[in-house]
Amino acid sequence: MIVTVDGDSAIPPYEQIRGQIETMVRAGTLKAGAQLPPIRRLAGDLGVASGTVARAYRELEAAEILITRGRHGTQVADVPPGYTAAQRRALLTEAARTYAGIGRQMGVDDVELVAALRTELSNRTNYEGEAPPIGATPYSPPAPSR
Repeated sequence: MIVTVDGDSAIPPYEQIRGQIETMVRAGTLKAGAQLPPIRRLAGDLGVASGTVARAYRELEAAEILITRGRHGTQVADVPPGYTAAQRRALLTEAARTYAGIGRQMGVDDVELVAALRTELSNRTNYEGEAPPIGATPYSPPAPSR
């Protein structure tokens, strides 16, 4: 699993982090008991202030999605709420709509869009079928040449 922060987004960085972690927990990507990285480490990996990650973690604790146990760190709660099939489908549809829209703006055809998605899906799965850990360096596409 990878958490990213888009500095150009209108969504505050703490909310981007909170939303991504919540989605991964509800989707089952992050299992109950999974250890999250310490606040300072994740903040350093993402290039944000420690307070930003701390706020995301606090909000997830308040929603009973995460549990923080002092020196034992932060973990996914034992019984996190899940998405219904309809909610999961709606989220995937919105993500697909966004992805397709960006591709169209770039002038990419359907074949290239699907190929890029298949490549990304194969890159995100390791030998145990799990996504990379939180804080892993996300892929950033190169800036377009002028």
